[in-house]
Parts: sequence; structure tokens; C-alpha cells
Amino acid sequence: MRLNKAARVILVGAPGVGKGTQSERLLARFPQLCAISSGDLLRNNVKNRTPLGIKVESTMKTGGLVSDSLILRLITNELGQRGWLSGGRSNVMTLESSAFGVAEAYEDADPFIATLDANPHAAATLSAHASEDPTASFLLDGFPRTATQAEKLDSIVPINWVVSIKTPFDVILQRIASRWVHEPSGRVYNTAFHAPKVPGIDDITGERLVQRSDDKEEVYRSRFQKFQETNEPLLEHYAKKGVLWEVEGMSSDEISPKLFREFERRFI
Repeated sequence: MRLNKAARVILVGAPGVGKGTQSERLLARFPQLCAISSGDLLRNNVKNRTPLGIKVESTMKTGGLVSDSLILRLITNELGQRGWLSGGRSNVMTLESSAFGVAEAYEDADPFIATLDANPHAAATLSAHASEDPTASFLLDGFPRTATQAEKLDSIVPINWVVSIKTPFDVILQRIASRWVHEPSGRVYNTAFHAPKVPGIDDITGERLVQRSDDKEEVYRSRFQKFQETNEPLLEHYAKKGVLWEVEGMSSDEISPKLFREFERRFI
């Protein structure tokens, strides 16, 4: 199936609701859609020792939050390099060069990027020029998480579909409590619907599985409460933009068909 216009999508939902599963299924079903993860972009910059990577490495190692302005620079650079903004900028920002310090790299970059911190609305003129070519379709992961971040992202590229995934709290809590992982590979099992062949043991390596510390009930309840506090204003922001769509279900398998149908209605 071919898209008839650019899909610029984010998925919103509580921890454990299945955003990752739905993202994988969307990407598999609609090949023109690509994944852009702010976390992956950050990790790649740290790994490649780019000026931005050097700047954020210590923050990431201590579990701190990278500033919105740096995340915006990262996303803008990625979209610009792909030619999806303002007719395609080839020099939106030079993150690859390690020969310059961070300040010098920003000064030598496109003035549009260099002024983002000083003027968050400097990118406003780009919104009207975001590419509508179907090949410029992406699923953005990890950003925005708050209404303030969403407003800043609007100034760079307008998101045209926001999916709010909803599953009852008790169902998610049970799902979280049943989740076990093989830490070296990241493989995830669930004793309720995707159990390992041998309880507590990874199918591939035979090594022991563990539960993540943030999957414990008391930790999850705290995470869920924090999510609710930031989620409501974020959804209100996108509802006012007319791009919010909500989907409910008890499982990923129940939600996926609804998600596919709506995506096809909007973009196919």
C-alpha cells in the first residue's frame, strides 16, 4: 500500500501500554514509514563522538534529562539531512565533525539552528514547508512528552497524527508484573502470553531472566502517576490542533487492526 501524503506520527500511552509493539507493526505494514527515535539519535551521537554527543554524554550517564533545545536540534538535523524541511537543507547542522567544539560547530551551522535557543519560534516559517511527499513519512519516538515540547516541535515540523493508546490500568499492571527480560539481548518475555520455554530462562542462551527494577508495582504506580500529569496537557494540545485520535483495547492484538484501519483512512 502506497501513502498519498506524508504521515508525521507520534504514539502516546502509559508505560507498558504497548507503544513499542504498535510501532513495530506500523513500520512493518507500511514500509514508507520510518522510525525516528530521539534516544537512538542521542546514543548514535555519543557513540560517534559528535559535538552534540560530547555535550550530552555526561548528562545521559547520570540519568539526567537532555534539554529540549538540544533534542530539537537533533531532530531538526535529522529531518533536514533527509531533505524533509524547507525544500531540503543539506547543511542544517554539522554534528559529524569532531574537529570543532560545540559552540564553534553551532556558529558554523545553519543560522536557523544556531538561533533555536535564543528564539524558540525561529523555526516557525519551516512548518509551512515541511515536505508532504509520502517518502517524508516518519514515526517519532521519545519526543515530545510534554505540551511545552510539543509546542516547540510545532515550530519545526507539524505532526499530523497523534495516537493515544489506552488500556485499563489494572491490565497494564498485570502485564508489567508478568514481564521478564534477558538483559544482554533485550529479549522480552511475558508469563501471561509469551512465556519462555523454561520458566526464568532465556530461550536462546539458557541464561537467567530478570525483572527490571522499574517493573515492580510500586515503581510502576509512581511512573504511571507522573505520566498522567504530563499526558493530559499534551493530549489537549494536539486535540486543539485537530490531529488527536484515541484507541482503546485490552491487548495489542485488539488495538492493531483499529490502528491500521485509521492509518489507511488518513494516509492511503
